Amino acid sequence: MAHLNGFQMANSDKPLALNPSHIVPEHKRPQLGRVSHSASKIPVIDLAGYVDETAPAPSDLVHQISHACEHYGFFQIINHGVSDELCDRVLNEVTLMFQLPHQERARLISEDPSEGVKFLNYSVPVDDAAPHNKVSMWSECANHIWHPTYDFTSQFPECLRSYGEVVREFSKELGGLADRLLSLMSQGLGLKNDRLKCRFEEEPSRRAHANYYPPCPDPDLTLGLRAHKDPIALNMLIQSMGASGLQVMKDGEWIAIDPLPNALVINLGDQLQLLSNGRYKSTVHRAVNNKDARVSLAMFYGLLSAVADPIEDLVEV
Repeated sequence: MAHLNGFQMANSDKPLALNPSHIVPEHKRPQLGRVSHSASKIPVIDLAGYVDETAPAPSDLVHQISHACEHYGFFQIINHGVSDELCDRVLNEVTLMFQLPHQERARLISEDPSEGVKFLNYSVPVDDAAPHNKVSMWSECANHIWHPTYDFTSQFPECLRSYGEVVREFSKELGGLADRLLSLMSQGLGLKNDRLKCRFEEEPSRRAHANYYPPCPDPDLTLGLRAHKDPIALNMLIQSMGASGLQVMKDGEWIAIDPLPNALVINLGDQLQLLSNGRYKSTVHRAVNNKDARVSLAMFYGLLSAVADPIEDLVEV
């Protein structure tokens, strides 16, 4: 992880220019010309009408969820219950946050995002054999906790009060959505509705990552976020319309998850792969850059401990 390194931010009045600290080694460049943009390759699932996670879901919906979890580890959901207006407000506040004066953000730069809101940059080693020699990602991230019921924004600075109010409202909706998704995933494994949810501690881990990918003069030379799998159980992500940046690896091919109006992207992490005894997949993904700016907000949910044992009913004796 690197500090901001004088990186020109969202509110810069000068064109952004590449420098060596952001140019990734040739063997790690995204090769954007080889990326597929076929929307049909990543499932889009309609949750309309499914509002009660304690009730059995329609069998075709359960099948769609389990198929996406088993074969992709990624899918988009529509008619998820979060209003279009709230989704738009969230993305607008994320954008405004990264347009704060540099001095405001500089005071919040940290490599220890345990409290409040902390700005940070990610990096990738130039050479795996020399992990301390790194290249900064062409992106910024703001990291903080989220919670569906209590006011987690009390530690936010005054300059982020408006952002905090909107994300708190969004968190209330995402808490219920996480319950519905876990219920569908449980049913897809042939388990009771609440079986997966019950495997999480009484107070699970919840962290939010707001991401900003500035306009890039040469996207082929940079990365927004390196290829990786998420260690947590579940990520619910909202991304801005327009520029496409999120990509998932499927059958040796990078596939772009192009934004859909008011859709949320759902991806599974290592904890759910372990809990499902390997039936559900944690999938490699990355973020690439564009000539245009892009923002997203990722809402992570999972176990406080990284250790996750398979659910007993899914283990053959």
